[in-house]
Amino acid sequence: MTETDEIVHLEEENFDSAIASGVTLVDFSAEWCGPCRALAPILEEVAKEVQGRAVVAELDIDVCQATTAKYQVTSVPTLILFKDGEEVDRVVGLRDGGTLVNLINFHV
Repeated sequence: MTETDEIVHLEEENFDSAIASGVTLVDFSAEWCGPCRALAPILEEVAKEVQGRAVVAELDIDVCQATTAKYQVTSVPTLILFKDGEEVDRVVGLRDGGTLVNLINFHV
């Protein structure tokens, strides 16, 4: 697991342990996805705002195909909110920071 700014970058090997406890918002995205690139700076701001209460992470669907299939992600960006390892919410498509912070706050 590596961190760039406030975003945790997930791989197949560390995905389950990364979402196992607490609240984690995972951005299932791809390099070639325009809306995903537009979402990146929004997620950095969200990560700063929820720091200490939740983790914001990203997963490249092209690299982590098994995890992508496990959670039936068919469109990007897809944001899945996990609480203690269980999916509690999901949004598909570009969203503003306020919406994402509210989503996280609802489950913290």
